[in-house]
Formats: sequence, C-alpha cells, structure tokens
Amino acid sequence: MLHDPNKVYIFDTTLRDGEQVPGCQLSTAQKIEIARSLEILGVDVIEAGFPVSSPGDFNSVVELSKAVTNPVICALTRANKNDIDVAAQALKYAKRPRIHTGIGASDMHIKHKFNSTREEILERAIAAVKYAKQYVEDVEFYAEDAGRADIEYLAKMIESVIAAGATVVNIPDTNGYCLPDQYGSKIRFLKENVKNIDQAIISCHCHNDLGLATANSIAGLQNGARQVECTINGIGERAGNTSMEEVVMILKTHKNLGLHTHINTMGFYEISHQVRNQMNMPVQPNKAIVGANAFAHSSGIHQDGFLKNRENYEIIKPEDVGFPDATIVLTARSGRHALKHHLERLGHNLDKDNLALVYEQFLLLADSKTGINDNDLNLLVTTHLVKA
Repeated sequence: MLHDPNKVYIFDTTLRDGEQVPGCQLSTAQKIEIARSLEILGVDVIEAGFPVSSPGDFNSVVELSKAVTNPVICALTRANKNDIDVAAQALKYAKRPRIHTGIGASDMHIKHKFNSTREEILERAIAAVKYAKQYVEDVEFYAEDAGRADIEYLAKMIESVIAAGATVVNIPDTNGYCLPDQYGSKIRFLKENVKNIDQAIISCHCHNDLGLATANSIAGLQNGARQVECTINGIGERAGNTSMEEVVMILKTHKNLGLHTHINTMGFYEISHQVRNQMNMPVQPNKAIVGANAFAHSSGIHQDGFLKNRENYEIIKPEDVGFPDATIVLTARSGRHALKHHLERLGHNLDKDNLALVYEQFLLLADSKTGINDNDLNLLVTTHLVKA
C-alpha cells in the first residue's frame, strides 16, 4: 500500500463513538457543522455513524457524505450482511467511502458475547471483509477487544482479513485494559509476524478506562501503527476515547519520533468549544491542551519563571492550538513578579517600596477572595497611594 511511512492518519470518531455518550446526541445539522470543522482541521477520516442502528444515524451518514469532500467518510457495521448493505447504501454519496466492519477477537467476547468458537469467528470476519469489499475498495476491519485477545489468534485473524481485502486493520483496546508497553508490544508482534501486514495500515483505537488511551496510542505508533482513532476533547463511551488534540500535539512536540499529521493545530481551541457546546459536554479545566487552565500559571515560582522566559513552564505555545493566550492567574500563591506584571498591564508603574506595600495588601485580599480581578488591583493601588 503506497503511503507516506511517517504520516499518521487521524481518524475522528467524535460523531460516532463520541456521540454514544449519554445525553450527547446530535441532530444531523449539528453533525454536519462539526464535520465541516473537522474537514477544515485536516482530519483524514471521519467516522460518520453506525447506519443500521437508527434512521437518524443512517440519514446523518447520507447527509454528511454530501456535505464533506476531502476526508474519507466511514460507516461502522457489525460482521453481518444486513449491516454492510445498509452502510453501503448510506455511503452512496461519499466521495471517498469506507466501511468499518469487525467482530470480537478475545476469548471473552468469542465465548460470552457470541457463544461461538475461534474458527467460526474467523470465518465470519473473513466473510464480512469480502462482502464489504464488493461495495467499496477501502475496508477497515476491527478486532474488538484485541487488547485482551490471544496474540497468536489475533495475528491469524489480522493476516486473514488482509488477505480478504482489508486496507486498514484496527486493533482496539476496547476496555482500556492494556498498559502502554503491552499495547505497543501487541502492535510490534503484528508488524513482525503477520506476513502481509505491509498491505494494510495498522490503526489504534484506545479507550481511557484507566487513563491510558493517549499513552497506549502513542505506544502503538512507536511500534508501527499509522492511524489513530480519536475524538475531540477525548469524549466517548465510559471514560472516553483517545484525545485527538493530545496525540497530535505529542507528535508535534516530540519531533524525534519522526511522525507527523496533516492537522491544523491552531483550530483545536475553537473546535473543542464547538464540540463542548453542541454536545453539552463540559471540558474539565485541567484537561491537557484545551482545558481552561491548560495555559494558566498561578504559583509564584511558576509565574516568575514564566515571565522571565515562557519556555521555563510552557512546552506548547497557546497560539499553536488557537488558545487566546497564556494567563497569569493571581492567587495567594502568586509572587511579586506576577503582581508587578498585572499592575503594569493596568498602567501602574510602582517603585520597589510601593510594590512591596501593595503586595502585602494583595496577599491579605487574596487569602480572603477566590479570584483577584482588575478592579481589585486598581483599588489596592489607589488605596495605597491615598495612604502614602
């Protein structure tokens, strides 16, 4: 398969896996709005929905296919003919359609979800890929619960579905179970032991049940995967999915990995707010990259170092992700340097002695008040000057 060996394909599933969060259902019009923003952002694949699941999802995939031009439009199915027929129908207007089909790969799923055997599941996997291939050239196969699957069986399954025509093979850590070294070694095993693996792209789809989704996805990329399935703000079932903004900024920050994406990172802050508002899904203030406090500095030691050289405490520039700007938040933990910075911003240039007096009054106020605003600072200065 011809592709840039160092490019990481960004597969966004905000509109499918992300939308499965209780209370976050989107209308077709809202989905189209977000999809257009994802296209501007530069994502490679948009998973538009699970067409057989409801008439609304089917309609969303149809309309989204019409509205978006550049990204691949992907529709999810189970490994059965009806699901695949419905997905193909929903994708009829897509410029670059992909069917995403698959089945459980772990013994837990084979025995307790499908009440089946490894042999039967393997046959169903091969049959589903072959059937989907009749409709579209681009077929992605997911080996559900690969994180807990027997590695030899998983390798056999992946080899078989690639032989059947799969162009992308998705190795999901469905339950967020793996440690990064375990997930990375699974990907490396497939890379080294599946003889036709060079004919497909390996994809990571990691969940965040133990807070390891991003770490596992990076471990997968370090061991040969070249697609990451992720969502804006890391939303998704249970504890969520891999966060797109985290993966992309890790690759951008750690250039020594030699990997890159085609994402316009300056759009992250805006699309984060769009998804948050449309889905009514708050973003925790300390969320990496897009949280309200991601570039806020409140401790005196940090503020002093930041004001001397922002790289002392920032490895990412706020403007690189479209963030308005870094903020120096004044609290009882703030130092003189931070106070001086804010006073000068307001036009108060105090000498050393006056600054020391205002700083003492500032600490008393900061101990009794949650947030110090500009009015508070102006009042502190005028009160001090009157006393002087």
